[in-house]
Amino acid sequence: MTAPQLPSLAELQSLFTARHSCRAFLPDQLPREVIEDILTCAQKVPSWCNAQPWKLTITSGKETDRLRQALMQAVQSDSHSPDLAFPTSYENEYQTRRRKCGWALYKAVGVEKGDRAASERQMMENFSLFGAPHCAILSTPAELGGYGAMDCGGFVAGFTLAAQAAGVANIPQAAVASYAPLLHELLEIPQDRHILCAISFGYGNPDHPANSFRTNRAPLSEFAAFRD
Repeated sequence: MTAPQLPSLAELQSLFTARHSCRAFLPDQLPREVIEDILTCAQKVPSWCNAQPWKLTITSGKETDRLRQALMQAVQSDSHSPDLAFPTSYENEYQTRRRKCGWALYKAVGVEKGDRAASERQMMENFSLFGAPHCAILSTPAELGGYGAMDCGGFVAGFTLAAQAAGVANIPQAAVASYAPLLHELLEIPQDRHILCAISFGYGNPDHPANSFRTNRAPLSEFAAFRD
């Protein structure tokens, strides 16, 4: 039996480098088979005891528009209530990286520092799903706690890379999960599952300025400690 030919580390590095969070999509729908291929590939990621705790509710067409409209209305009512508590704060290098990302986006789309109205409009793009034609809402069983969520984080990474390999743009969005009660009701997601995030996806708009910037990554010395 011939072993399958694996991609080289350089090829995998190229895929990781090409992946980015898309913040402006074209309206074109993806063929169902493309979505199914991405999901089938992503589910090969590891999970504790192979539990595979992730479940996804995926919207297309009018259902995505319905979700988009409901989120925009929910934001106006300020009724955010995530299933999992959001970070209490970002400190030190985490705050620095977060700010760099935010200001790079604002610069790309022409938002000046101090222009609160413009920054608010850009923030609201999260809840219009950046115009994406599809959205996947990811959830995990509540009883699996943090480890179920960790396994689902691996699935998010798998999804984004599989989508990139298929030529499909995407962006994981924690902001959408802040309206968990709405998502549970609208999409009939059981209450015994914690909603973790959304992944908006479709074909990216290469001409939109929001897609013109890229974030960088910390050097190895900042996140790895070797003990020889």
